[in-house]
Amino acid sequence: VSSRNEQREIQAGILQALGIPFVEGEEQQTFAASVQARQAGEKTYYVADGAGVAFPYAGSGLWGPINGIVALNPDLSTLKGVTILHQEETPGLGSRITEQAYLDTFRGKDFTSGLKLTPPGKAKAANEIDAITGATLSPKAFLNILNANLRGTVPAIREGEKQ
Repeated sequence: VSSRNEQREIQAGILQALGIPFVEGEEQQTFAASVQARQAGEKTYYVADGAGVAFPYAGSGLWGPINGIVALNPDLSTLKGVTILHQEETPGLGSRITEQAYLDTFRGKDFTSGLKLTPPGKAKAANEIDAITGATLSPKAFLNILNANLRGTVPAIREGEKQ
């Protein structure tokens, strides 16, 4: 049962990151109707016609693993959305990276030269993300994870989408 729940959670994360609305409990039907899984080398990624591309990311946060789904706009150089499926950061501090308002700040950011953390309220450039007051290390770790996964996966997706 847990693997089925895990699969549903991943599908919901992909739909959420891509901005595709779904009704809770109907993730699988919506996913099947609007998303295709594709392979690029060893990596699986997900394509939604016109909505963009999504793939799972994972890495080490400050206190434990952080993983989720990152979605890219069809241009493959700006972020469409980010979801966090698992994290072990400090409750009330680092765990604030999971707040929707924080994750929303990633939308439309250009990651091609790497995402950069700035002091809270200072993000101006297309690749800058604000830190969270009182919790700088978790957002820093989170950005490192995203940057590493984007660097490692996006070139393969670009190749895959050319075919």
